[in-house]
Amino acid sequence: MEISGIISAIVIGVIIGVLGRLVVPGRQHIGVMWTILIGIVAALIGSAIARGLDVASTNGVDWIEWLIQIALAALGVAALDRGRGGGRRRLLHH
Repeated sequence: MEISGIISAIVIGVIIGVLGRLVVPGRQHIGVMWTILIGIVAALIGSAIARGLDVASTNGVDWIEWLIQIALAALGVAALDRGRGGGRRRLLHH
């Protein structure tokens, strides 16, 4: 992979990761690097799924592909947040 491909993957990963975080309600307790990594993975897997469904190449913006990628990023963010204990609520005892 060339440097331009790596930079493109990072930029797309940031966008997909941030959009995925916005979809998940509440505050997520994961860092920026995890958000980018989840976004990159979601973009790659989402593109593969879109190709498999034959919706990856359309005229104009590939909205279905973007929705798949964002949904995967949201799932990844929520899963990592829960795995790290961010989804648990502490009970206050009086």
